[in-house]
Amino acid sequence: MEIPGVLRQLWSPELEDLRQYVRSVPTNVLMGMSAFAALSTYWYATRPRAIPARCDLAMQSVEVPGTEGARRLAHSDQLLTHFYDDALTLYELFLRGLRVSNDGPCLGSRKPNQPYEWQSYSEVVIRAEHIGSALLHKGHTPDGDKHIGIFSQNRPEWTITEMACYTYSLVAVPLYDTLGTDAIDYIIDQASISTVFCDVPDKVRLILGCVAEKQHSVKTLVVMEPVDSELVAQGLTCGIQILSLAHIEVREEERASPPKPDDLALVCFTSGTTGNPKGAMLTHGNVISNTAAFLELTEVHCKLTAHDVHMSFLPLAHMFERVVAGVVLINGGRIGFFQGDIRLLMDDMKMLRPTVFPVVPRLLNRMFDKIFGMAGSPLKRWLLDFASRRKMAEFKSGVVRKDSIWDKFIFKKIQSGLGGRVRLMITGAAPVSPAVLTFLRTAISCQFYEGYGQTECTAGCSMTLPGDFSAGKQLPDTSTISVTENHGRTVPHTSCPPGHVGPPLPCNLVKLVDVPDMNYLAANGEGEVCVKGPNVFRGYLNDPERTAEALDEDGWLHMGDIGKWLPNGTLKLIDRKKNLFKLAQGEYISPEKIETIYNSCGPVAQIFVHGDSLQAFLVAIVVLDPELLPGWAQQRGIEGSYKELCQNKEIKKAILEDMVMLGKEGGLKSFEQVREILLHPEMFTVQNGLLTPTLKAKRFELLRQFREQIDALYASVTM
Repeated sequence: MEIPGVLRQLWSPELEDLRQYVRSVPTNVLMGMSAFAALSTYWYATRPRAIPARCDLAMQSVEVPGTEGARRLAHSDQLLTHFYDDALTLYELFLRGLRVSNDGPCLGSRKPNQPYEWQSYSEVVIRAEHIGSALLHKGHTPDGDKHIGIFSQNRPEWTITEMACYTYSLVAVPLYDTLGTDAIDYIIDQASISTVFCDVPDKVRLILGCVAEKQHSVKTLVVMEPVDSELVAQGLTCGIQILSLAHIEVREEERASPPKPDDLALVCFTSGTTGNPKGAMLTHGNVISNTAAFLELTEVHCKLTAHDVHMSFLPLAHMFERVVAGVVLINGGRIGFFQGDIRLLMDDMKMLRPTVFPVVPRLLNRMFDKIFGMAGSPLKRWLLDFASRRKMAEFKSGVVRKDSIWDKFIFKKIQSGLGGRVRLMITGAAPVSPAVLTFLRTAISCQFYEGYGQTECTAGCSMTLPGDFSAGKQLPDTSTISVTENHGRTVPHTSCPPGHVGPPLPCNLVKLVDVPDMNYLAANGEGEVCVKGPNVFRGYLNDPERTAEALDEDGWLHMGDIGKWLPNGTLKLIDRKKNLFKLAQGEYISPEKIETIYNSCGPVAQIFVHGDSLQAFLVAIVVLDPELLPGWAQQRGIEGSYKELCQNKEIKKAILEDMVMLGKEGGLKSFEQVREILLHPEMFTVQNGLLTPTLKAKRFELLRQFREQIDALYASVTM
């Protein structure tokens, strides 16, 4: 056959040899080569790809000139006040959700063993207008009686009532009963609340008990559940009208009077450690800026849409949950509420199948314990550990996926237990164990952030960036499983250092200021964490003194935590300016207050109360009075030398029981009571370095000296 002219120019003996070779290759080999080439092409086209980082992870924040060392997020030139131009207030945030969702499902709830039932965005808007109109009819105005109390567990009516406030420029004041009736009584008086929305009749009775036989501001209690005539009559004896929510919703709506960004949106009372709660005044602009910061950081890696579903179980009375809910609603997503019983949360998760799941360390610890507890054999634990380390290797290369071999055969059951669709998790409120966070991040296979902040900066002021696993959250590098009991929790052995809390959010600056009394100097990259930006609160309601303590003249919020800048521009928390600390569930503890109460226990001479931020309870080192102890012990039929009595289990049990009894009498909450103690036979003195010259406890030295014993106390307690 004659070769065409063009091809003749390309023809060569070598090409002819190749053609002869191909003809000689068996057909099945050629088919195998073709299949391999096709598979290679398919793998290359569909292989998991790394998500690019938003900024250089080796330098996540930069110093701002002329600000005394303040730092900002590296890729953010200006402080963020909003993310969408059509959502500058919480009212506009919701209307944007209505628009982008095309009036899709908004708020959902369920009854036991039933599927979720949903209210659309427009239904929520209509209900909010009706409730808000009823509030106007009751005499509430933006310039007068504007504080509306909401005393309820998470449920659709919570958000609808909140939206009713925003529709008519009123101010929502969340109430909570975790600190007892005294706190509720104080909040009602401090904010002069005349109308409170309650979810159940029991909350109504609690408020009636607070205001009975005293002058008060409450005029109306609106109940979300049905109420009986007896309760209505009881309210009338206190001069309070009790109405059902269904009753006030029948009023025709008034014309909306939306707020401006600088208008007050919330008065969120913080759970103070000593004294009364403080009412942090937050504007619409405060909340919108914090919401915008989260949207900015997650835009590339985990952009939320109208298809996203949020599981709401963390208290709406706290700002962490509120900001996450705002992030979902502004994008037209939906919020599903748990049934109100934390024991049924996993059942709710399976039914709702959320994509957004904010959590707190205590829940993460429980999840971790359950997973390893169900693993049973050492082999299964080894497989969990091995698979997690393999997944972490992918994570560090920027690949986050749910379809790896480890997901299909090891982690599928864990992911299915959460509904199978979780793609974004964020934890806050208290530190989380690096080992726990690392394992769950890989097992659930989603974007998992850790934030830091407080109510006074709306919710957050810093957050770990997507793709950053430099916070010490690596798994052990051993090839075999090695499990230990760590503070009562079974975890893989690891030498993980404590992690950081990321760089500043794009809505605020962060700087460190000197704390010379504790030898922390900003020049050394250490000091008290201070925050400034559009997310910082306006001050405490009717409390100028404590406002001045929190906000300095230049508008910097002093957080009370001691921080340290790491070389990669992230913030690491290393101490507290005051002797306050958080437990794992997020409750602040004032150890001196507790120690003062326990010191009244007869034979107790000295006591050092300690709480680990990774634990949910307190322990204590107790020194007994060598003169009082023998007589106290004899009354209980126990004799021996001082050291023998300090080692006696019956003595320890009796001391702990007396301390707990005194704690109850002194008004300590359950989380303020110690769970375990060690009886130490030697006094704390100036000479042994455990007391100051003014005989105050040197807490840092006490913790250092008794670290081993404290770890043993935690390990001995089964939660």
